[in-house]
Amino acid sequence: MCLAIPAKVIRVEGATALVMIEDTEYHASLLLLEDIKAGDYVMLHAGFAIQKVDEEEAKETMRLLVEEERSRPG
Repeated sequence: MCLAIPAKVIRVEGATALVMIEDTEYHASLLLLEDIKAGDYVMLHAGFAIQKVDEEEAKETMRLLVEEERSRPG
């Protein structure tokens, strides 16, 4: 199963971006998208930003992922 996680773009540095997922920063490739700027939200998969999403969608997706993780046994 493939999973993309929403991330907030903190800074764009050429073809890469510094993004934040919850409280952790990552570097992501922007080679698959155009016109991404700081403050945008993207779906991140395997180090690549694959889709731009709006803030509400990103926050709802993250809420659902966290809820799913907390509901798992163990």
